[in-house]
Amino acid sequence: KTRADDRETAKVNLSCDEAASPPRRKLQILRVHVALVAGSLMIGAVLGAYYMLGTPSMTDKVYADLRPLPEIHFQNGTEKMLTLADFRGQMVLLNLWATWCVPCRIEMPALDRLQAKLGGPGFAVVAVSIDSDMQGVRDFYQQYGIKSLALYLDSTTGVTSALSAIGTPTTLLVDREGREVWRRLGQAEWDTP
Repeated sequence: KTRADDRETAKVNLSCDEAASPPRRKLQILRVHVALVAGSLMIGAVLGAYYMLGTPSMTDKVYADLRPLPEIHFQNGTEKMLTLADFRGQMVLLNLWATWCVPCRIEMPALDRLQAKLGGPGFAVVAVSIDSDMQGVRDFYQQYGIKSLALYLDSTTGVTSALSAIGTPTTLLVDREGREVWRRLGQAEWDTP
């Protein structure tokens, strides 16, 4: 077999590939178009959800008659069991969140700054994680530089259902008597005026 034969074989193979190429090229173009349409639909869905969750009229609920809350149990960083009654006499911003929740990750530093600025005998941010282990919450606090918020974990895995929370983050404003005044579904910029 000579080099001329090799060149001739290569030309034949190339022409066969070129003949098969247009359908393959059309299939590649179709795949790109499908991916672009699917991506556009996903972006539209995400932006629509963000708009809905970010609109106060859709997510905020103020109660004319203050609602008594059910007794919920959660543990602190030393695994001591607590309830909202332990915060009686304080206004409480109760936040239900999770380390895997992207909007929670965004808002936790702002909640930390809010606690640093306003936290004290009359007000507390109580951020209760619905994660399954305290070490994961500790790691999250370290990674995101959370210093002012105390560690709280839903020890019963029932806080969200007891409070009828349909997603995370969910935040409730609880008055000094332990009654729900206001509720928000979705993230917020907690440290802005």
